[in-house]
Amino acid sequence: MTGTGTAATSVVVERRVSASPGRVWETITDLRELPRLLSGVSRIEVLTEGGFDVGTRWRETRRTLGKEATEELTVTACEPPDRYVTTAASHGMRYVSELTLAPDGTDATTLRMAFTARPADGRAPGLLGRLTGLLGGRMVAKALAKDLTELARAVESRF
Repeated sequence: MTGTGTAATSVVVERRVSASPGRVWETITDLRELPRLLSGVSRIEVLTEGGFDVGTRWRETRRTLGKEATEELTVTACEPPDRYVTTAASHGMRYVSELTLAPDGTDATTLRMAFTARPADGRAPGLLGRLTGLLGGRMVAKALAKDLTELARAVESRF
């Protein structure tokens, strides 16, 4: 995790999933099913037609610290079943999330989530912004690790 003294806060978490990359990919790209699988997601509204690909957009509502926040995400890179990248912008920040899947032995996958938040205007944050970035980074890391655990449980229980 980075955040102190930089304009960006970055978090990376990984989890081994006992399933093939293809099976993991099917789960993580089934947007309509995610609110059932992820306890932190209360709603997803898919805004585009067709399958999961570059240009796919959705509104995702998450519960954090007892409050709901909705962000609109757009897929900006998609390489099934290896990786996808989403971007979002909100409250003067630009967010980039990358999910990568790598084979890990026989019928297992390492699922990796990388998240970066940076000011949309590119300026470095002041002291308060750096402190908020560090604390926020810890919260994001915890939330992402929980998401990975829940996704792994869902994939592994299906097969």
